[in-house]
Amino acid sequence: MDNILTVPIHLKMTLTAREAAEYSNIGIDKIDSMLRSPNCPFALFVGTKKLVKRREFEEYISQKLVI
Repeated sequence: MDNILTVPIHLKMTLTAREAAEYSNIGIDKIDSMLRSPNCPFALFVGTKKLVKRREFEEYISQKLVI
C-alpha cells in the first residue's frame, strides 16, 4: 500500500502555477505572466522551475482589486 502523505495546499510554503491557479481561481496563464514580471514579490526560481511563495501570493492578491 502507498502511504504517501500529501501536504494540503493551504499548508505548503511554495506552490506550482497549477496549484496556485487552483488555490486562487486565477488562470495558469495569468499566474505565469505575473511570475515573469521583473519585480514579482511571490516568485521563487529553483533552477528553471517557477514556484509561487504562497504567503506572499496571498498578501499580493489581498491588496489588489484588479489583476
